[in-house]
Formats: sequence, C-alpha cells, structure tokens
Amino acid sequence: MKTTIRTKFEAFYGGPGALYTSPGRVNLIGEHTDYNLGFVLPGAIDKAIYLELKPNNRDQVRVYSVDYNETVEFGIDSAEKPEQQWAAYIYGVIKEMQKRGAVPGGFDGVFGGDVPLGAGLSSSAALESVVGFALNDTFDLGFDRMQLAKIGQMTEHNYIGVRCGIMDQFASLFGQQGKVLQLDCSSLEYKVFPFEPQGYRVLLLDSQVKHSLASSEYNLRRADAEAGIAVIAKHVPGIESLRDVTFEMLEEYRAEMEEIWYRRCHYVISENQRVLDACQALESGDYETFGQKMFGSHDGLSKEYEVSCPELDFLAEKARRFDGVLGARMMGGGFGGCTINVVRDSEHDAFVDEMCRAYKQAYGIAPRVIDMVIGDGACRLE
Repeated sequence: MKTTIRTKFEAFYGGPGALYTSPGRVNLIGEHTDYNLGFVLPGAIDKAIYLELKPNNRDQVRVYSVDYNETVEFGIDSAEKPEQQWAAYIYGVIKEMQKRGAVPGGFDGVFGGDVPLGAGLSSSAALESVVGFALNDTFDLGFDRMQLAKIGQMTEHNYIGVRCGIMDQFASLFGQQGKVLQLDCSSLEYKVFPFEPQGYRVLLLDSQVKHSLASSEYNLRRADAEAGIAVIAKHVPGIESLRDVTFEMLEEYRAEMEEIWYRRCHYVISENQRVLDACQALESGDYETFGQKMFGSHDGLSKEYEVSCPELDFLAEKARRFDGVLGARMMGGGFGGCTINVVRDSEHDAFVDEMCRAYKQAYGIAPRVIDMVIGDGACRLE
C-alpha cells in the first residue's frame, strides 16, 4: 500500500511528499463503558491508513483516495463540506483545527489503507488521526496527541453525525507496540500495560453480519442506563454516571428500578471492574485470568446488555470450548461484527479451520479471519 501511495503521489503531483500513518484499533475488553464514563482497554493494530502529503502553497486541498479511486478538491476555508463521506472526514478535521485557532495551509495528498472495512476496526478514526497528525506536523500547529484525538472525535460528531466516544481516535494516536492502553473515559487519564502473551496471538473472526437493530438498540441501551442512574441519583448526591455507582448502591435501590434498567447498570459496573481486574492480571503476566475476563465480558454483553446476536454467541461459545483459546468475546457495538480471540500459536490453523467449518455449516458463510498484532500509533514514516 505504501508503494502504491508513493507512486500515485509522484504521478499526480510530481515529486515526493511526507508519508504518515495511523492505525486501526481493537478493544481487548471494556465495551459500552466509554459513554458511561468508565474504562476501556484498546490497542493499536498493524493495519493502518497511510497518507502522503505536501503543502501546495495555495488555499486549496486536493486529495486522491486509492481505495475509492477518486479525487476531491475544496477550498481550505470552504463553508460547504464535500459530498463524498471519505472527504468529509478530511474536511472536518481541518474545520475542527480552525475552530481551535490553527491555520493549516492548502495541500495535496494521496491516501489508502489496509484496515479491513466493516470489521469494526475504526478505519474512520485512523483516517481522522492520520490527517490530523500529518497537518499538525506539516504546518507546525502545536496540538498534542490528546487534542488531535478530540479533533477526530468532534469531526465524527459535527461532520459525520456519529456521537462516538474518544476511544478509537485515542488508540490510533497513542498506541504502542506490544502494549494496551487503559483509558479512563471520565478523566482521559491512561495507563499502559504490556500485552505480549508468549506463544499466543490475537485474531478476529468477522461474522460478516450486521443486524439493523444496531443504531436504535444502542440508543435504548443508553436510555436504560440513564434511567437507572436517575433512580440512584434521587438518593445519592453527586451521581452523574454509572462510573459513580457501586454494586451496593445498585442493590439498595434495585426495587425502584425496572428489571431491565438494573441489568444494564449491573453489566456496566461489572465490565468496568473486569477491565481493572484484567489489567491487574496483565501486570502479573497472568494471561489465563485475562482470558477469563474476556469470556465474562461476552457473557455480560450477551445476557445483561443484550447487544450480541446468534452469530456472535456461536463464535464466542465455540471458541470457549476449543482447547488452546485463552479468551474470546464479541467486540464493538454489537448485533454483528467481530469476535476477538487470543489463541495459542500451535493451535491457530486448527482453530481457524474448525471455526470456519462450523460457522459455515450453521450460517452458510465462512467468517472472515483477520490476524493482527498490537502495533504503534500515528507517526511520520521516514
């Protein structure tokens, strides 16, 4: 991909630019906790978006997308975003920078990537992050990585219409090879933990389904959690999110809640604790315990938060029964997408064969297998 981008850039604009990259991400554990101001545990991956860029000394932006095979051009101060959604991400990053007083100049660019689309690996956040990082470096705008993550998040909110948390952009910018990042979504403080299970690898199994329930059910989950919080907040001062709620509070006021509110709240509080316990296990090199926390996360997502689906449950349960799997769970918003699996190297091929065979027998389609390693965040490539 890097060679293709360099060749295209030379052909379109003459001479080389500077080459930048920013990766997709996985979330090892901590799902639906971000908007409840809890903990998540993402890592950057070795699949990325690459961008070659050079100032053009004009007030115009010209960008070619290798993946879409099209060029978009717009004024750096244009009041109208481009029609193409991929270009709207680039436009949005520029506008969010301008809102913060930065003055990026016009530029020419070519980008493309190898982040698998539709697998929940946040190719959009990788694009926002590489554009932000490249412009910040090229025009010496003075943003730090956390500010760039917020710029990417606000691009989603204001120009794409997705009210996402900050986890995806954070992981894309802050990732470290062989490390995962425990992000506190309340304070935005983070800790780094080693993730190099010897003799094991991480792989994703993409169910290749996406049920239409996802967006509407996501909003309902938020509403259920907020309703539970409101019950407790009537009795306990200072309660603003499930981050502030203990198991003891939840049990004390359970009788005043609808049962579904209780289950949603119980899941989130439990998941936050699973993230903390999983990180403690990583510190001591206890990957067996870490894997058990992954299985526990899937159980909670399936039974208490109810954002799984038959296909994801099938993959997770099949993995649980396979000798050589430390842990597995659904990853992402739910109702389709991927499971993330930590599998012994020596069992990798047998695991893939068995999972593909069984899934195809059950659902008539083989899952897409995505092997990956935990990699570095955004950078300039020399």
